[in-house]
Amino acid sequence: MAVHARPAAFAGSDGASYSVAIETDRTGEPDGPWGAYLLFVRWGAGEPKVTGHLETPFLARADTPDEARDRVGAMPLEEVKMQLESLIAGQRSTPERPWWEVMRDTPDEDTS
Repeated sequence: MAVHARPAAFAGSDGASYSVAIETDRTGEPDGPWGAYLLFVRWGAGEPKVTGHLETPFLARADTPDEARDRVGAMPLEEVKMQLESLIAGQRSTPERPWWEVMRDTPDEDTS
């Protein structure tokens, strides 16, 4: 994946377009204190705007952020696409609603 000069982009099975980045964060574990994961940004149709994101769990752990990033960067694009499709499938089984839709269901409290 890391051989490209720009983020890879995919069409998801949900009909949305995604771009992907390799991100790192501390794992909190002494063996492999840094982890790398894939962050998929979902783009809206028409005028480009971000409409959400999906992220994998840590796919690699290492002593440094660069080492963890390099390990995930060695993944073939086919595997990255499979990771995206797995996340989309998981999202379908547990639908999430944006906060503004959830707020519509919450009765207003009487503050008087």
